[in-house]
Amino acid sequence: MKALTAAEMREVDRLTTERFGIPGLELMEAAGKSVAEVFLEKYEARSRTLAGRVSVLCGKGNNGGDGFVVARLLKGRVGQVKVFLFGEPGELRGDAAKNCARWKGLGEDVALVRSEAEWVQAWQGVAASEVIVDALLGTGIRGGASGLLAQVIENVNRFSQDAKAAWPAWIVAVDTPSGLPSDGEAAQGPVLRAHLTVTFTAPKIGQLVSADAGSCGALVVREIGTPAALVEEVGKGKLRWAGPEEFSELPLQRAAEVHKGSYGHVLLVAGSVGKTGAAILCGQAALRGGAGLVTLATPEPALLTVAAAQAEYMTEALPATASGTVASEAARLGGFATLLHGMTVLGIGPGIGTHPETQEFVRSVVGHADLPIVLDADGLNAFAGQAEILSNRKSAHLVMTPHPGEMARLCGFATPEVQADRIRIATEFAGKWNAVVVLKGFHSVIAAPNGDVFVNTTGNAGLAKGGSGDVLTGLLAALIAQFGARDLYRVVALGTYLHGRAAELVSAESDESGVLAGEVARAVPAARRKLLEELEARG
Repeated sequence: MKALTAAEMREVDRLTTERFGIPGLELMEAAGKSVAEVFLEKYEARSRTLAGRVSVLCGKGNNGGDGFVVARLLKGRVGQVKVFLFGEPGELRGDAAKNCARWKGLGEDVALVRSEAEWVQAWQGVAASEVIVDALLGTGIRGGASGLLAQVIENVNRFSQDAKAAWPAWIVAVDTPSGLPSDGEAAQGPVLRAHLTVTFTAPKIGQLVSADAGSCGALVVREIGTPAALVEEVGKGKLRWAGPEEFSELPLQRAAEVHKGSYGHVLLVAGSVGKTGAAILCGQAALRGGAGLVTLATPEPALLTVAAAQAEYMTEALPATASGTVASEAARLGGFATLLHGMTVLGIGPGIGTHPETQEFVRSVVGHADLPIVLDADGLNAFAGQAEILSNRKSAHLVMTPHPGEMARLCGFATPEVQADRIRIATEFAGKWNAVVVLKGFHSVIAAPNGDVFVNTTGNAGLAKGGSGDVLTGLLAALIAQFGARDLYRVVALGTYLHGRAAELVSAESDESGVLAGEVARAVPAARRKLLEELEARG
């Protein structure tokens, strides 16, 4: 799905009503319903019963109108709902005014906040809330939040992140966090930091790639009646959100008559003495990701440890250096070239170390192998300062999965430079290397050589742990083995999506801090099933 600017979003809304006859009031109702449903689903997944107060902070525009719908639909589902309107009721117009009247028609009050003095008084009630719903400023904000609303945003941010609180208030943003510019530019004022943002129709560019994109927390995109084709028509940029619909044309369901040869043979070069875990995790992810066959090639001294960890994969011993990494002779002896015969895809890098001989081996293999390659971790480090040679390789299909530090070493930049312009860096070097580049991190960027870009928003802080990247490498290799390299860019986006979704499923049952990479690998089939269920629900 394309990401939209604020102007494009306004045009989509206008055309939805003009062409398809869907009135704004109906769109607003669907928007509020989406927020209420997603919020209840996410909150209940945290094994909590919402018996306390929900405070809904409403602005004077349509975003505030959405907030009144949320309040009405939460009434009776939670302990208590209190609405605060930042302005005079007479300032509400159109659909927002109608939904304010609907709320009052239920016999409910609206607390008016028109000055900092009234906010000080109202804050006592807001601060007693279990959940705060932000419906102050929408995607059409011009300039930054200022005055009273800036004070509100700053107070809510401090409150929700209070380290002394046993359970800080949960913040839910309606469509977008207040103060966040939609088009990716720097915010000119404070930005409300939400735990959950439910946005409508399509993600906005600023929610995906701006410096303040993290203020969205978990970003959920919900359809509210606008045809998907209209988003494609109006959106002019190349930036896309890696949502479920992007993978609907891939053969995710398996036919009954298939066999192990139907889903490819993955060869993984991974591990070394002291880093056998990287190889084991990579291999497990390839198996859980659906590869028909998986062979792990690892230095001979590490072989027994790796082989004993998982019965389902095969192993190959490679000549080793004195320190237990792959020796350069592994490429020169010709045995490795023989090993490549019959393989569908090669994954190389996790845990192999940075010994000069090992790096020589990696450069030789990547330069001469003629099958699709997934290059990660120390495999990438082998090209630091020599990345230009990647363009002269034999393989037509290369996937590179650097984290920001590895990308900086490959490009000759400082890590902050990479982080400051992730989209440009990823797309520029994807073109230069003729590779699909996955720039990992919060909202991972998947860039194709032709300039197309996906941004993936699945995943959470549970992936901030050693071994997560090894799992991604194995998973990507498995998916390429199954689906081939014809639509490599989309297949890689699928792998990144499933990797993050698996982490979300694991952390739903515990705290993110304790998520293990091996658990993420084991959850990949469940993530794939969830994707299929979502696609089936969409029809």
